[in-house]
Amino acid sequence: MNDQLPSRNPSKSQSLAERALATLQHFLHVEAISGIVLLAVAAAALLWANSPLAHSYHDVWNLTIPLRIGPFAFERPLHFWINDALMTMFFLVVGMEIRREIHEGALSRFDQAILPVLAAFGGVVVPALIYLSFNAVPGRGHGWAIPTATDIAFAVGVLALLGKSIPGNIRVFLLALAIIDDIIAVLIIALFYTSGLDPSGFAVAALGVVMALGFQRLWIGSAYAYVVPAFIVWAGFLMAGVHPTLAGVVLGLITPARSRHPWIVPPVIRVEMALHPWVAYAIMPVFALANAGVSFKGMELSGDAQFVTLGVALALCAGKPVGVIGATWLAVRTGWCRLAPDVSWSGVCLVGLLAGIGFTMSIFIAMLAFSDDKALDAAKLGVLFGSLISVTLGLGWGAEYAQRQRKTN
Repeated sequence: MNDQLPSRNPSKSQSLAERALATLQHFLHVEAISGIVLLAVAAAALLWANSPLAHSYHDVWNLTIPLRIGPFAFERPLHFWINDALMTMFFLVVGMEIRREIHEGALSRFDQAILPVLAAFGGVVVPALIYLSFNAVPGRGHGWAIPTATDIAFAVGVLALLGKSIPGNIRVFLLALAIIDDIIAVLIIALFYTSGLDPSGFAVAALGVVMALGFQRLWIGSAYAYVVPAFIVWAGFLMAGVHPTLAGVVLGLITPARSRHPWIVPPVIRVEMALHPWVAYAIMPVFALANAGVSFKGMELSGDAQFVTLGVALALCAGKPVGVIGATWLAVRTGWCRLAPDVSWSGVCLVGLLAGIGFTMSIFIAMLAFSDDKALDAAKLGVLFGSLISVTLGLGWGAEYAQRQRKTN
């Protein structure tokens, strides 16, 4: 019987380091390919929305899909099921990433986490201020958070295109920054984009969380057992008036980071690695296809719309780099932090430029910020323009940086 058990590593710290490295490499590989897939799908959505079949683009996403369980009937358009239900899986993986990084990753030690935390805050504050400088009026100002998020898949995908000459610590810095950006974006959604809260909904969500924690205490390892409490949390958030996708973050954060036995992969790693490819290659592309299709026909970038587009685009491609690089420089200059080995200021500039790619989370926040279709399309256009400029600048700067690295090595 004992012969069938995996051999135990005599060094616990070495085992943790190897496991963290393997998880990081798997994560970066999936995100790199996902970024390329997202780019192709976003382009397809734009082409579809501006083709002779443009009417079918909107008709598909407005198709009503019913959910019936006995006498219970719940009908919503396909767009709802993608953005409010399917994207819960995306946020579940986000929550697990945060949980894992806090437990044994880049956020597990204060001295490692403080620099990307400060850089991320700089990358949130400056873009928000730039956006508000163009849109500090009622209605338009509600979109201030749109350019504050970084798309991990796109950013890591662009970094992967630059080759292996980019130092590993640059990739870790970018990943930590993007994850902290996700944390801030989740908090922003919870605090600023919810209204009319219903306490009874929170009671229902709490019941689901208690059920999930109870299953964990009983060491129930089957993922299928957690479907019911997960649905209860999601439904509770929907009833409460909080965006239901945040249920994924809550469930991800309470996923155990330790196993019952030290030689078994912890649930937070096992479940994340199982779900991550589905999220990266299916859920995020479907979300992009359903939401990136901005029609240029009849669009007039005049009046309020042009300021929304300009504010979002400039905040992403200029505000993000200025905020990230400026906050990093200030933190190092004051002596609060030091750059990691092999991370030069050219590398910090590369991270800042790539942080301006804000596709998935930025579009998600835009849909929460604007109910008016004209303002929403203008915001999406700003996200696409700003992200495209950031990709171009990041590739240009990164190619030059990678060439210098190859010469140095």
